[in-house]
Amino acid sequence: MADSAGQRRHAGATDTPDPLVALSPRAGPQAWLPALPHGVTALGMNRNRDQAARELLAFYQEAGVDALVDEAPVDRFADDPPPRTIPTPPAEAARPKGDPAMGAPSVRVPAPDPPVRAGAAPPPSPDAAVMAAREAARNAASLEELRDILGRFEGCALRTTATQLVFADGNPKARVMFVGEAPGRDEDIEGLPFVGRSGKLLDRMLAAIGLDRTSVYIANIVPWRPPGNRTPTPQESAICLPFTLRQIELAGPDVLVCMGGPSAQTLLNVRDGILKTRGRWFAYQTGTREIRAIATLHPAYLLRQPLQKRLAWRDFLAIKKALAT
Repeated sequence: MADSAGQRRHAGATDTPDPLVALSPRAGPQAWLPALPHGVTALGMNRNRDQAARELLAFYQEAGVDALVDEAPVDRFADDPPPRTIPTPPAEAARPKGDPAMGAPSVRVPAPDPPVRAGAAPPPSPDAAVMAAREAARNAASLEELRDILGRFEGCALRTTATQLVFADGNPKARVMFVGEAPGRDEDIEGLPFVGRSGKLLDRMLAAIGLDRTSVYIANIVPWRPPGNRTPTPQESAICLPFTLRQIELAGPDVLVCMGGPSAQTLLNVRDGILKTRGRWFAYQTGTREIRAIATLHPAYLLRQPLQKRLAWRDFLAIKKALAT
């Protein structure tokens, strides 16, 4: 009986394969690797990794990622950025004598400290940047001068990451002015506000009440695209606000339309959300006279919430009625 049981145990051990091959040095390097599941090949695993990598890159692109970051910090404001770290190839003399196939590990040359520009002033504090923006905007006597001054303004860090300035579009002499929040990826490329999917929806909404881009004036609170299409910080909005206020004053519309919650909260000084603020008329002081202002839903929000288009349609009918008087 004992011999029979031992034989059965031995036979069972040989019938059931171990997921790990025998860890024997004589079995070669592959003996230390786990066996692949049944039906899975190394080629199939590589294809799955390639597909996953493509999907990850597509996700980053849709999220607005458009720049690669190195492992080591680099001062990109320096005149001469430090050279990239390049691994040194192994030398023949560095190989151990007993194993010619194994080379010495690569040596990483540390990057030198970034040079410091002589006389380079540190970035201004937020309060100083706001004061500088107010002074610069006050000196603009026309929209053309305001655009030039804004293009030279260095108080907002967003200008260093954006492709270009997105100032305005449409007719500066129009009776109605639309103000959004900040440019997106498409606007950053074209240099004009509302040119992407949300811009096409805005064009259809304008056409529904008999308007187009030749009869409206369009701008944003922040004229530079935030990285990754993120929401501008309150600090960034506060720095850019003096230019927007001066832009509204110089354009002199009869009706001001705030597109979205951030625009309404910044220009109308309200704390309620956009669903509570939209459709209500406010008195807005341009600096020279009082005009009417209204908040409505942003086209980008309507693309995510199509059922809310009925609310935006009511707002645009109210705008049409105000322009008719």
